[in-house]
Amino acid sequence: MTETEVLRRFNRTWSRHIGVLEESYLGQGRSLGASRLLYELGTDGAGVRELRVRLGLDSGYLSRLLRGLEDEGLVDVRADPDDARRRVVVPTAKGRRAIGRLESRSELRAEALVAPLGDSQRRRLTDALASAERLIRAASCEIEPVGAGSDEALAAVDRYAAELAVRFPDGFEPGDLAAEAPAMDPPDGRFLVARVDGAIAACGGVRRLTRTRAEIKRMWVDDAWRGCGLGGRMLRALEDAAYALGYREVHLDTNATLTEAITMYDRAGYRRIERYNDNPYAQAWFAKRLRSPE
Repeated sequence: MTETEVLRRFNRTWSRHIGVLEESYLGQGRSLGASRLLYELGTDGAGVRELRVRLGLDSGYLSRLLRGLEDEGLVDVRADPDDARRRVVVPTAKGRRAIGRLESRSELRAEALVAPLGDSQRRRLTDALASAERLIRAASCEIEPVGAGSDEALAAVDRYAAELAVRFPDGFEPGDLAAEAPAMDPPDGRFLVARVDGAIAACGGVRRLTRTRAEIKRMWVDDAWRGCGLGGRMLRALEDAAYALGYREVHLDTNATLTEAITMYDRAGYRRIERYNDNPYAQAWFAKRLRSPE
């Protein structure tokens, strides 16, 4: 079977066994969508925008679900006391009890599902589902441009620098990261981030070298998402961004310690070149001719 056939078959099996097809999910008198939204709130509540991003819901559909939960007396939707432009959803006392019942019944359903399996089969199932969940989340990540000097971009680059400081034998001093940010902003550059469930999991920037050549800088993938293909997707997105800016070749450098990065560049069609910069941490230099993303 193909990958999509396996996935679709699993979806049919899983949805039947966990109660997705039931009109009243887990016997609580509400749909799966409303139940999932209630579960995502937790006891402390959450912002409306945060819920929309986390669950990938259309704003209109989310509003309808929230109205239904309000009508049941399970949640209050109100302005954030710290920012009147932001709306937050907070479960009521009745809502917290409903969340508790939902959690309890969901746990019982899961226990009943795996009860017939032996210890070895349970471990296999746990490992397989954990891997599948991680890969599906990574596959659904969104890559988008942000300001290179924005708080979230600088926070991501700080994490990149902190990782290199640990991995490089002699440490790593990145210099003034904020000062170099403007070079990775339009019109000559671009800074991209990849988000998984709304949180930044990877980043990278493009900056000008010459009229036709750009450099890829500060490419990083969160350690929690290594092995999920985010590095390759970010690299392709940066190449596409460079092409769209009018560049026809990209250069980059790396340290010999980063063997996984070197392997990725080799597989992506980069060729080794002579040193082209004065980066004291660079030990390998690469270049690649760009082609239209089409």
